[in-house]
Parts: sequence; C-alpha cells; structure tokens
Amino acid sequence: MQHLMDDIKLNPTDKAIIELLREGRCTPSYIAETYDYSRQNVTNRLNRLVEHGYVEKVHTGLYELVEDPSAETT
Repeated sequence: MQHLMDDIKLNPTDKAIIELLREGRCTPSYIAETYDYSRQNVTNRLNRLVEHGYVEKVHTGLYELVEDPSAETT
C-alpha cells in the first residue's frame, strides 16, 4: 500500500499526537486534554494522519499508531 508520505509535513500538533500514540491507543479528548488543544483540532489532525496511513481508527473515538513517520528510513 502506497502512502502519501512524501506530501505530509508534521506540525507540532501531529508530533504531539504521535508521541502519545507511541505509548498506546488514545481518544481525541485525552490527547486534547493532555496538550491543552481543542478536541476539534486534534480530531482534524487525527483524520489527516489516518488518511496518510500513520494512524488507524480502531473503534469509535479510539486511535492507534500503525506507522511512525519519525521512524522512516531514507
């Protein structure tokens, strides 16, 4: 499966989300509270990370990291 990895630039919100997801599954509300972001912002960024294949929505409101963009080898 080809991801759109070449096109993605991670912003600070994306990096914070990925950092938490490295530890395990999270909800948008938990991420938002942890970093003092709005839940809508976190949800928007999660949806973008899902589109690029880095994160998977495993259940309603529950996400997990499937591919760490920071671990890419060149």
